[in-house]
Amino acid sequence: MKIKLLITLCLCISFMSFITLHGENRYKAIYSGIPLFDQNNKEVNAHGACIVKEGNKYYLFGEYHTDTSNAFTGFSCYSSSNLTDWKFEKIVLPLQADGLLGPDRIGERVKVMRCPSTGEYVMFMHTDNLKYSDPHVGYATCKTINGNYEFKGELLHNGKYLKKWDLGTFQDNDGKGYLLTHEGFIYELASDYKSVNQIVVSEAIHGGEAPAMFKKNGTYFWLFSDKTSWERNDNYYLTAQSIKGPWIKRGFFAPKGSLTWNSQSTFVLPIVYGNDTLHLYMGDRWSFPKQGSAATYVWQPISICGDEISIPAFRESWQMDKSMPGWSAIDIKRKSIKEKCIVEQGIWKAINGCQKSKEKGAIISYSFKGKQIGIKALSGKTSGYARISIKNDKNKEIINSIIDFYSKYEYSSQKFLSPILKSGNYTLSIEVLGEHPAWSDKRKADYGSTDNYVMIEDVYTID
Repeated sequence: MKIKLLITLCLCISFMSFITLHGENRYKAIYSGIPLFDQNNKEVNAHGACIVKEGNKYYLFGEYHTDTSNAFTGFSCYSSSNLTDWKFEKIVLPLQADGLLGPDRIGERVKVMRCPSTGEYVMFMHTDNLKYSDPHVGYATCKTINGNYEFKGELLHNGKYLKKWDLGTFQDNDGKGYLLTHEGFIYELASDYKSVNQIVVSEAIHGGEAPAMFKKNGTYFWLFSDKTSWERNDNYYLTAQSIKGPWIKRGFFAPKGSLTWNSQSTFVLPIVYGNDTLHLYMGDRWSFPKQGSAATYVWQPISICGDEISIPAFRESWQMDKSMPGWSAIDIKRKSIKEKCIVEQGIWKAINGCQKSKEKGAIISYSFKGKQIGIKALSGKTSGYARISIKNDKNKEIINSIIDFYSKYEYSSQKFLSPILKSGNYTLSIEVLGEHPAWSDKRKADYGSTDNYVMIEDVYTID
Protein backbone atom coordinates (compact mmCIF):
# COMPACT_ATOMS: atom_id res chain seq x y z
CA MET A 1 0.00 0.00 0.00
CA LYS A 2 2.84 2.39 0.90
CA ILE A 3 4.59 1.61 -2.42
CA LYS A 4 1.37 2.24 -4.40
CA LEU A 5 0.83 5.49 -2.50
CA LEU A 6 4.40 6.59 -3.20
CA ILE A 7 4.05 5.78 -6.92
CA THR A 8 0.77 7.70 -7.07
CA LEU A 9 2.36 10.67 -5.31
CA CYS A 10 5.32 10.65 -7.72
CA LEU A 11 2.98 10.47 -10.71
CA CYS A 12 0.98 13.42 -9.36
CA ILE A 13 4.13 15.46 -8.84
CA SER A 14 5.34 14.60 -12.37
CA PHE A 15 1.94 15.50 -13.83
CA MET A 16 1.85 18.82 -11.97
CA SER A 17 5.39 19.59 -13.18
CA PHE A 18 4.26 18.77 -16.73
CA ILE A 19 1.28 21.11 -16.37
CA THR A 20 3.50 23.86 -14.99
CA LEU A 21 5.94 23.56 -17.88
CA HIS A 22 3.63 22.71 -20.73
CA GLY A 23 0.10 23.71 -19.75
CA GLU A 24 -1.78 26.81 -20.84
CA ASN A 25 0.19 29.92 -19.94
CA ARG A 26 0.44 33.52 -21.10
CA TYR A 27 2.39 32.17 -24.06
CA LYS A 28 2.42 28.72 -25.64
CA ALA A 29 5.92 28.80 -27.12
CA ILE A 30 9.28 30.55 -27.15
CA TYR A 31 9.04 33.45 -29.60
CA SER A 32 11.74 35.56 -31.23
CA GLY A 33 11.73 39.06 -32.70
CA ILE A 34 8.58 40.24 -30.93
CA PRO A 35 8.04 42.06 -27.62
CA LEU A 36 7.53 39.72 -24.67
CA PHE A 37 5.23 40.86 -21.88
CA ASP A 38 5.54 40.19 -18.15
CA GLN A 39 2.77 39.62 -15.60
CA ASN A 40 1.94 43.33 -15.70
CA ASN A 41 1.63 43.42 -19.52
CA LYS A 42 4.84 45.47 -19.69
CA GLU A 43 7.64 44.67 -22.13
CA VAL A 44 10.36 42.42 -20.78
CA ASN A 45 13.21 44.93 -20.56
CA ALA A 46 16.44 42.94 -20.12
CA HIS A 47 19.05 43.45 -22.83
CA GLY A 48 22.64 42.27 -23.17
CA ALA A 49 21.31 39.53 -20.93
CA CYS A 50 22.07 36.20 -19.31
CA ILE A 51 19.93 33.49 -17.70
CA VAL A 52 20.79 31.60 -14.52
CA LYS A 53 18.95 28.41 -13.49
CA GLU A 54 18.27 28.14 -9.76
CA GLY A 55 16.07 25.28 -8.54
CA ASN A 56 13.10 25.00 -10.86
CA LYS A 57 13.30 28.63 -12.01
CA TYR A 58 15.17 30.55 -14.64
CA TYR A 59 16.33 34.07 -13.77
CA LEU A 60 16.86 36.55 -16.59
CA PHE A 61 19.19 39.50 -15.93
CA GLY A 62 19.58 42.38 -18.37
CA GLU A 63 20.01 46.07 -19.06
CA TYR A 64 16.86 48.03 -18.17
CA HIS A 65 16.64 50.73 -20.84
CA THR A 66 14.59 53.84 -21.51
CA ASP A 67 13.71 55.38 -24.88
CA THR A 68 15.29 58.73 -24.09
CA SER A 69 18.92 57.96 -23.22
CA ASN A 70 21.47 55.17 -23.30
CA ALA A 71 22.57 56.08 -19.76
CA PHE A 72 22.46 53.41 -17.07
CA THR A 73 19.14 53.14 -15.20
CA GLY A 74 19.59 49.73 -13.59
CA PHE A 75 19.85 45.99 -14.18
CA SER A 76 16.56 44.10 -14.18
CA CYS A 77 15.68 40.58 -13.05
CA TYR A 78 12.81 38.41 -14.33
CA SER A 79 11.90 34.85 -13.36
CA SER A 80 10.19 32.01 -15.22
CA SER A 81 9.53 28.30 -14.79
CA ASN A 82 9.29 27.63 -18.53
CA LEU A 83 11.26 30.31 -20.46
CA THR A 84 8.02 31.61 -21.96
CA ASP A 85 6.15 33.38 -19.14
CA TRP A 86 8.24 36.01 -17.36
CA LYS A 87 7.60 37.64 -14.00
CA PHE A 88 9.27 40.98 -13.29
CA GLU A 89 11.11 40.59 -9.99
CA LYS A 90 12.71 44.03 -9.63
CA ILE A 91 15.69 46.21 -10.48
CA VAL A 92 18.38 44.25 -8.64
CA LEU A 93 21.12 46.84 -9.16
CA PRO A 94 19.85 50.42 -9.52
CA LEU A 95 21.54 53.63 -10.59
CA GLN A 96 24.24 54.55 -8.06
CA ALA A 97 24.63 57.97 -6.46
CA ASP A 98 28.06 58.39 -8.04
CA GLY A 99 31.02 56.44 -9.35
CA LEU A 100 31.24 53.96 -12.22
CA LEU A 101 27.48 53.34 -12.29
CA GLY A 102 26.44 56.84 -11.30
CA PRO A 103 24.53 59.45 -13.34
CA ASP A 104 25.45 59.82 -17.01
CA ARG A 105 27.34 56.53 -17.04
CA ILE A 106 26.88 53.35 -19.10
CA GLY A 107 26.04 49.93 -17.61
CA GLU A 108 25.96 47.06 -20.10
CA ARG A 109 26.36 43.32 -20.76
CA VAL A 110 25.32 42.23 -17.27
CA LYS A 111 26.27 38.63 -16.46
CA VAL A 112 25.68 36.66 -13.25
CA MET A 113 27.33 33.48 -11.94
CA ARG A 114 27.00 31.67 -8.62
CA CYS A 115 30.44 31.25 -7.09
CA PRO A 116 30.88 27.61 -5.91
CA SER A 117 33.42 28.47 -3.20
CA THR A 118 31.39 31.21 -1.48
CA GLY A 119 27.80 30.54 -2.55
CA GLU A 120 27.48 34.22 -3.48
CA TYR A 121 26.04 35.45 -6.75
CA VAL A 122 28.54 37.65 -8.56
CA MET A 123 27.38 40.08 -11.24
CA PHE A 124 29.75 41.49 -13.87
CA MET A 125 29.15 44.44 -16.18
CA HIS A 126 30.78 46.91 -18.55
CA THR A 127 30.74 50.46 -17.18
CA ASP A 128 31.65 53.54 -19.20
CA ASN A 129 30.93 57.21 -19.86
CA LEU A 130 28.41 58.25 -22.48
CA LYS A 131 31.17 58.72 -25.06
CA TYR A 132 32.42 55.14 -24.51
CA SER A 133 35.91 56.45 -23.76
CA ASP A 134 36.28 55.29 -20.12
CA PRO A 135 35.63 51.52 -20.11
CA HIS A 136 35.85 49.45 -16.92
CA VAL A 137 34.70 46.02 -15.82
CA GLY A 138 32.69 46.30 -12.61
CA TYR A 139 31.19 43.70 -10.31
CA ALA A 140 28.48 43.37 -7.66
CA THR A 141 27.50 40.62 -5.23
CA CYS A 142 24.40 39.27 -3.52
CA LYS A 143 23.65 36.31 -1.22
CA THR A 144 20.38 35.53 -3.04
CA ILE A 145 19.87 35.31 -6.78
CA ASN A 146 17.06 37.88 -6.97
CA GLY A 147 18.07 40.08 -4.04
CA ASN A 148 19.63 43.53 -3.88
CA TYR A 149 23.09 43.41 -5.45
CA GLU A 150 25.79 45.56 -3.88
CA PHE A 151 28.12 47.25 -6.34
CA LYS A 152 31.74 46.61 -5.30
CA GLY A 153 33.62 48.62 -7.91
CA GLU A 154 36.26 47.57 -10.41
CA LEU A 155 37.39 44.04 -11.18
CA LEU A 156 41.17 44.13 -10.79
CA HIS A 157 44.07 42.14 -12.22
CA ASN A 158 47.41 42.67 -10.47
CA GLY A 159 45.97 45.80 -8.91
CA LYS A 160 44.95 47.33 -12.23
CA TYR A 161 41.48 47.70 -13.74
CA LEU A 162 40.51 46.06 -17.02
CA LYS A 163 40.07 48.61 -19.79
CA LYS A 164 37.50 46.48 -21.62
CA TRP A 165 33.93 46.92 -22.77
CA ASP A 166 31.87 44.12 -24.39
CA LEU A 167 32.03 41.18 -22.02
CA GLY A 168 30.63 37.75 -21.31
CA THR A 169 31.18 35.02 -18.74
CA PHE A 170 31.68 31.26 -18.76
CA GLN A 171 31.64 28.74 -15.92
CA ASP A 172 33.40 25.45 -16.65
CA ASN A 173 32.49 22.01 -15.31
CA ASP A 174 35.09 22.30 -12.54
CA GLY A 175 33.47 25.49 -11.25
CA LYS A 176 36.16 27.83 -12.51
CA GLY A 177 34.78 31.16 -13.70
CA TYR A 178 36.03 33.10 -16.69
CA LEU A 179 35.50 36.61 -17.98
CA LEU A 180 35.36 36.98 -21.78
CA THR A 181 35.92 40.29 -23.53
CA HIS A 182 36.03 41.82 -27.00
CA GLU A 183 39.05 41.07 -29.23
CA GLY A 184 39.17 37.53 -27.83
CA PHE A 185 40.48 37.82 -24.27
CA ILE A 186 39.80 35.20 -21.58
CA TYR A 187 40.48 36.01 -17.93
CA GLU A 188 40.46 33.31 -15.27
CA LEU A 189 38.73 34.59 -12.13
CA ALA A 190 39.95 34.04 -8.57
CA SER A 191 38.20 31.37 -6.52
CA ASP A 192 35.80 33.97 -5.07
CA TYR A 193 35.16 35.50 -8.56
CA LYS A 194 36.07 38.97 -7.24
CA SER A 195 39.38 39.48 -9.05
CA VAL A 196 41.36 38.11 -11.99
CA ASN A 197 43.95 35.37 -11.42
CA GLN A 198 45.49 35.35 -14.86
CA ILE A 199 45.00 36.07 -18.55
CA VAL A 200 44.35 32.73 -20.23
CA VAL A 201 43.98 33.90 -23.85
CA SER A 202 44.88 37.24 -25.48
CA GLU A 203 43.60 38.63 -28.78
CA ALA A 204 42.17 35.39 -30.13
CA ILE A 205 40.13 37.28 -32.72
CA HIS A 206 40.65 40.82 -34.00
CA GLY A 207 37.49 42.92 -34.16
CA GLY A 208 35.25 40.50 -32.27
CA GLU A 209 32.73 41.72 -29.71
CA ALA A 210 29.60 40.47 -27.86
CA PRO A 211 31.39 37.27 -26.69
CA ALA A 212 29.49 34.20 -25.46
CA MET A 213 30.80 30.70 -24.73
CA PHE A 214 29.54 27.18 -24.08
CA LYS A 215 30.98 23.67 -23.95
CA LYS A 216 29.67 20.46 -25.48
CA ASN A 217 31.33 17.01 -25.37
CA GLY A 218 34.70 18.48 -24.48
CA THR A 219 34.67 21.15 -27.21
CA TYR A 220 34.57 24.83 -26.33
CA PHE A 221 32.51 27.09 -28.60
CA TRP A 222 33.15 30.85 -28.53
CA LEU A 223 30.68 33.16 -30.27
CA PHE A 224 31.34 36.72 -31.48
CA SER A 225 29.79 39.48 -33.54
CA ASP A 226 31.59 42.02 -35.67
CA LYS A 227 31.68 45.71 -34.73
CA THR A 228 28.78 47.45 -36.46
CA SER A 229 27.42 49.50 -33.55
CA TRP A 230 23.74 48.53 -32.97
CA GLU A 231 23.38 47.22 -36.51
CA ARG A 232 23.18 43.45 -36.87
CA ASN A 233 25.83 41.40 -38.67
CA ASP A 234 26.76 37.80 -39.45
CA ASN A 235 28.09 36.47 -36.14
CA TYR A 236 30.72 33.73 -36.12
CA TYR A 237 32.37 31.24 -33.79
CA LEU A 238 35.67 29.68 -32.77
CA THR A 239 36.36 26.24 -31.29
CA ALA A 240 39.05 24.70 -29.08
CA GLN A 241 39.63 21.48 -27.16
CA SER A 242 41.04 23.46 -24.23
CA ILE A 243 39.97 26.85 -22.96
CA LYS A 244 43.61 27.86 -23.38
CA GLY A 245 43.38 27.12 -27.09
CA PRO A 246 44.50 26.98 -29.76
CA TRP A 247 41.29 28.60 -30.98
CA ILE A 248 40.20 27.93 -34.57
CA LYS A 249 37.83 30.26 -36.42
CA ARG A 250 35.02 28.19 -37.95
CA GLY A 251 32.84 30.77 -39.69
CA PHE A 252 29.20 31.86 -39.44
CA PHE A 253 26.68 29.85 -37.42
CA ALA A 254 23.62 31.27 -39.23
CA PRO A 255 23.22 31.54 -43.02
CA LYS A 256 25.38 34.24 -44.60
CA GLY A 257 23.39 37.42 -45.16
CA SER A 258 20.80 36.60 -42.47
CA LEU A 259 22.73 38.86 -40.07
CA THR A 260 22.38 36.06 -37.49
CA TRP A 261 18.62 36.28 -38.01
CA ASN A 262 18.86 40.01 -37.29
CA SER A 263 20.50 39.68 -33.88
CA GLN A 264 23.74 40.03 -31.93
CA SER A 265 25.02 37.32 -29.60
CA THR A 266 24.80 37.88 -25.86
CA PHE A 267 24.67 34.48 -24.10
CA VAL A 268 24.24 30.72 -24.56
CA LEU A 269 22.05 28.97 -22.00
CA PRO A 270 22.61 25.24 -21.39
CA ILE A 271 19.31 23.48 -20.60
CA VAL A 272 19.95 20.08 -19.02
CA TYR A 273 17.74 17.10 -19.93
CA GLY A 274 18.87 14.01 -18.07
CA ASN A 275 22.28 13.11 -19.49
CA ASP A 276 22.07 15.54 -22.40
CA THR A 277 21.82 19.28 -22.87
CA LEU A 278 20.05 21.66 -25.24
CA HIS A 279 21.91 24.92 -25.91
CA LEU A 280 19.84 28.05 -26.37
CA TYR A 281 21.31 30.94 -28.36
CA MET A 282 20.30 34.29 -26.88
CA GLY A 283 20.67 37.33 -29.13
CA ASP A 284 19.62 40.96 -28.97
CA ARG A 285 17.73 42.76 -31.72
CA TRP A 286 18.74 46.29 -30.74
CA SER A 287 16.54 49.28 -31.62
CA PHE A 288 18.14 52.68 -31.23
CA PRO A 289 16.97 55.05 -29.85
CA LYS A 290 13.93 53.18 -28.49
CA GLN A 291 15.94 50.54 -26.67
CA GLY A 292 13.50 50.23 -23.80
CA SER A 293 10.24 49.64 -25.65
CA ALA A 294 11.12 48.39 -29.13
CA ALA A 295 14.28 46.24 -28.78
CA THR A 296 13.48 42.51 -28.82
CA TYR A 297 15.21 39.15 -28.44
CA VAL A 298 16.14 36.25 -30.70
CA TRP A 299 16.24 32.95 -28.79
CA GLN A 300 16.95 29.93 -30.98
CA PRO A 301 18.06 26.31 -30.37
CA ILE A 302 21.60 25.60 -31.56
CA SER A 303 22.28 22.54 -33.73
CA ILE A 304 25.58 20.88 -32.80
CA CYS A 305 27.47 18.25 -34.80
CA GLY A 306 30.98 17.57 -33.56
CA ASP A 307 32.83 20.88 -33.67
CA GLU A 308 30.25 22.53 -35.94
CA ILE A 309 27.26 24.57 -34.76
CA SER A 310 24.45 26.21 -36.69
CA ILE A 311 21.10 27.92 -36.49
CA PRO A 312 20.07 26.91 -40.02
CA ALA A 313 16.53 28.29 -39.99
CA PHE A 314 14.68 31.00 -38.09
CA ARG A 315 11.92 29.63 -35.90
CA GLU A 316 9.35 32.27 -35.00
CA SER A 317 7.85 29.91 -32.42
CA TRP A 318 9.08 26.67 -30.89
CA GLN A 319 9.08 24.75 -27.64
CA MET A 320 11.42 22.47 -25.77
CA ASP A 321 10.69 18.83 -26.52
CA LYS A 322 8.77 17.05 -23.78
CA SER A 323 10.38 13.64 -24.25
CA MET A 324 14.00 14.19 -25.31
CA PRO A 325 16.72 16.84 -25.44
CA GLY A 326 15.93 19.17 -28.28
CA TRP A 327 13.17 21.36 -29.62
CA SER A 328 9.96 20.88 -31.56
CA ALA A 329 7.87 23.13 -33.76
CA ILE A 330 4.48 24.25 -32.47
CA ASP A 331 1.39 24.34 -34.65
CA ILE A 332 -0.28 27.73 -34.35
CA LYS A 333 -3.74 28.04 -35.89
CA ARG A 334 -4.26 31.56 -37.17
CA LYS A 335 -7.44 33.21 -38.40
CA SER A 336 -6.91 36.32 -40.51
CA ILE A 337 -9.02 39.40 -39.73
CA LYS A 338 -7.17 41.78 -42.05
CA GLU A 339 -10.37 42.44 -44.02
CA LYS A 340 -11.88 43.98 -40.88
CA CYS A 341 -9.46 46.88 -40.87
CA ILE A 342 -10.77 50.40 -40.29
CA VAL A 343 -8.69 53.45 -41.17
CA GLU A 344 -9.16 55.66 -38.12
CA GLN A 345 -6.85 58.48 -39.11
CA GLY A 346 -4.47 59.52 -41.87
CA ILE A 347 -3.73 57.79 -45.14
CA TRP A 348 -3.11 54.05 -45.56
CA LYS A 349 -2.56 52.56 -49.00
CA ALA A 350 -3.56 48.98 -49.82
CA ILE A 351 -0.73 47.64 -52.03
CA ASN A 352 -0.53 43.93 -52.94
CA GLY A 353 -2.66 43.05 -49.93
CA CYS A 354 -0.49 45.10 -47.60
CA GLN A 355 -1.63 48.17 -45.66
CA LYS A 356 1.16 50.74 -45.97
CA SER A 357 1.71 54.18 -44.44
CA LYS A 358 4.49 56.49 -43.30
CA GLU A 359 2.29 59.41 -42.23
CA LYS A 360 2.86 60.41 -38.63
CA GLY A 361 -0.30 59.77 -36.61
CA ALA A 362 -1.93 57.49 -39.20
CA ILE A 363 -4.00 54.88 -37.35
CA ILE A 364 -5.57 51.63 -38.51
CA SER A 365 -7.65 49.42 -36.19
CA TYR A 366 -9.06 45.89 -36.00
CA SER A 367 -11.87 44.68 -33.72
CA PHE A 368 -11.70 41.05 -32.63
CA LYS A 369 -13.19 38.52 -30.25
CA GLY A 370 -10.92 36.02 -28.60
CA LYS A 371 -7.82 35.65 -26.44
CA GLN A 372 -4.80 36.43 -28.58
CA ILE A 373 -3.91 38.51 -31.63
CA GLY A 374 -0.82 38.86 -33.79
CA ILE A 375 0.59 40.99 -36.60
CA LYS A 376 2.56 39.90 -39.64
CA ALA A 377 4.46 42.64 -41.44
CA LEU A 378 7.20 43.49 -43.90
CA SER A 379 10.49 44.76 -42.56
CA GLY A 380 12.95 46.69 -44.69
CA LYS A 381 15.52 49.46 -44.79
CA THR A 382 12.83 52.17 -45.09
CA SER A 383 10.72 50.88 -42.17
CA GLY A 384 10.03 52.80 -38.98
CA TYR A 385 8.24 52.60 -35.64
CA ALA A 386 4.57 52.00 -34.85
CA ARG A 387 2.64 52.01 -31.60
CA ILE A 388 0.44 48.97 -30.93
CA SER A 389 -2.47 49.36 -28.54
CA ILE A 390 -5.10 46.86 -27.38
CA LYS A 391 -8.25 48.05 -25.59
CA ASN A 392 -11.07 45.97 -24.13
CA ASP A 393 -14.81 46.51 -24.63
CA LYS A 394 -14.77 49.07 -21.79
CA ASN A 395 -12.15 51.10 -23.68
CA LYS A 396 -9.50 50.23 -21.08
CA GLU A 397 -6.02 49.90 -22.55
CA ILE A 398 -4.53 46.44 -21.88
CA ILE A 399 -1.39 46.60 -24.03
CA ASN A 400 0.67 49.55 -25.25
CA SER A 401 3.90 48.76 -27.06
CA ILE A 402 6.20 50.19 -29.73
CA ILE A 403 7.28 47.96 -32.62
CA ASP A 404 10.42 48.43 -34.71
CA PHE A 405 9.78 47.33 -38.31
CA TYR A 406 13.32 48.07 -39.55
CA SER A 407 15.64 45.52 -41.16
CA LYS A 408 18.72 45.98 -43.32
CA TYR A 409 17.19 43.47 -45.76
CA GLU A 410 13.51 42.94 -46.57
CA TYR A 411 11.69 40.01 -45.04
CA SER A 412 8.23 39.05 -43.82
CA SER A 413 7.60 37.88 -40.27
CA GLN A 414 5.46 38.01 -37.17
CA LYS A 415 6.15 41.36 -35.48
CA PHE A 416 3.70 41.33 -32.58
CA LEU A 417 1.83 38.75 -30.54
CA SER A 418 -0.24 39.63 -27.50
CA PRO A 419 -0.07 37.51 -24.38
CA ILE A 420 -3.07 35.23 -23.89
CA LEU A 421 -5.85 37.54 -22.71
CA LYS A 422 -9.11 36.88 -20.94
CA SER A 423 -11.63 35.85 -23.60
CA GLY A 424 -13.57 38.92 -24.74
CA ASN A 425 -14.02 41.72 -27.26
CA TYR A 426 -11.03 43.91 -28.04
CA THR A 427 -9.74 46.51 -30.47
CA LEU A 428 -6.16 46.52 -31.74
CA SER A 429 -4.82 49.82 -33.12
CA ILE A 430 -1.63 50.47 -35.10
CA GLU A 431 -0.33 54.04 -35.13
CA VAL A 432 2.55 55.24 -37.32
CA LEU A 433 4.97 57.23 -35.14
CA GLY A 434 6.69 59.02 -38.01
CA GLU A 435 10.07 58.00 -36.57
CA HIS A 436 12.67 55.39 -37.45
CA PRO A 437 15.75 53.82 -35.85
CA ALA A 438 18.92 55.62 -36.98
CA TRP A 439 22.31 56.29 -35.42
CA SER A 440 26.00 56.78 -36.11
CA ASP A 441 28.98 55.16 -34.44
CA LYS A 442 32.22 56.63 -33.10
CA ARG A 443 33.62 56.67 -36.64
CA LYS A 444 30.49 58.63 -37.72
CA ALA A 445 29.31 55.86 -40.03
CA ASP A 446 25.52 56.04 -40.48
CA TYR A 447 23.27 53.08 -39.71
CA GLY A 448 19.57 52.32 -39.56
CA SER A 449 16.47 53.09 -41.55
CA THR A 450 16.00 55.90 -44.05
CA ASP A 451 12.20 56.35 -43.73
CA ASN A 452 9.15 55.75 -41.53
CA TYR A 453 7.10 53.12 -43.39
CA VAL A 454 4.86 50.64 -41.58
CA MET A 455 3.70 47.78 -43.83
CA ILE A 456 1.07 45.43 -42.35
CA GLU A 457 0.56 42.16 -44.23
CA ASP A 458 -1.86 40.41 -41.92
CA VAL A 459 -3.60 40.69 -38.57
CA TYR A 460 -4.84 37.41 -37.11
CA THR A 461 -6.36 35.86 -34.03
CA ILE A 462 -4.99 32.61 -32.59
CA ASP A 463 -7.08 29.71 -31.30
